[in-house]
Amino acid sequence: MTNGIFICPTMMRSATLLGGTILVALTSGWAADKSNGITNHSSATNAVAKALPSTHIHNLFRAATNVFSGNSPDTDAAFSEIAKLGVKTIISVDGGKPDVELARKHGMRYIHLPIGYDGVPTNRVAELVKAAQFSQGPFYVHCHHGKHRGPAAVAVICEATAGWTTNQAITWLKEAGTAADYGGLYRSAMEFRLPDAVALARIVELPEVAKTSSVVDAMVAIDKEFDWLKAAQKSSWRSIPNQPDIVPAHTATILWEHFRELMRAEDTAGRPDDYRAMLVVAEKAADQFRALLRDIGADASARDSAFQSLGKSCASCHKSYRN
Repeated sequence: MTNGIFICPTMMRSATLLGGTILVALTSGWAADKSNGITNHSSATNAVAKALPSTHIHNLFRAATNVFSGNSPDTDAAFSEIAKLGVKTIISVDGGKPDVELARKHGMRYIHLPIGYDGVPTNRVAELVKAAQFSQGPFYVHCHHGKHRGPAAVAVICEATAGWTTNQAITWLKEAGTAADYGGLYRSAMEFRLPDAVALARIVELPEVAKTSSVVDAMVAIDKEFDWLKAAQKSSWRSIPNQPDIVPAHTATILWEHFRELMRAEDTAGRPDDYRAMLVVAEKAADQFRALLRDIGADASARDSAFQSLGKSCASCHKSYRN
């Protein structure tokens, strides 16, 4: 295959024979000597993962024998550094288009499986596990900054392939710097369920470059977060009625991330200058609003005003480009 990784029937039968057992070959000898519940990655004896020194990669960790995690490589030197780790496969969960050619130059291949900040969907968990199982040698997992979505993907991969416990997965997220705002990413690790053999056998191709969400899809997601926040406003930003698991401050952070991802989207680059300028204004407004929700000393009127400003910036763009 030129645009993805084809998994041959023989490999599929091997996966089926695994049944519901955990494949540990990728990370043999690593998980057994890890202790639970420690959040300081500087402690070599208690940390789940090992932080590695790096010149061109940020937040670089060795999570397991064959599993590395960090930020999105964007230079020849960064790809070279990853290749020197022995990596043969790069798994991106970022929405941005991966630099496939630069990876190939350094003898590596890409698997592109984007996820959002709200968690790892069940179907994507299965694809990540499949990608890990059939990677040739060590692999590197990244999102954009290497702190949130990438570590969440590593968590479910290691729960599936390295025998990690839930406590180890949560400890790893904290070590990697995954913010508590992203409750969905933590839930993905806490509520992990190993994909069954049938689900894994259905996956016959893993894309080298995935078809990412359109601007329309992003707007739908933004509208959903806005609806939650409108409901929170009615309770003076204390909670979202009938949604005990959704925290307003966390929702505001997810909203802000949607704007940031939209700014990086390939589709956005081809849009008019004034559209992109409006998007910058909206992203800044979203950042200011989320900061107020996180500030326990901020009063409701200041939060209301910031939310109104954010709504106006969106309405201005909608008037020109959506309505």
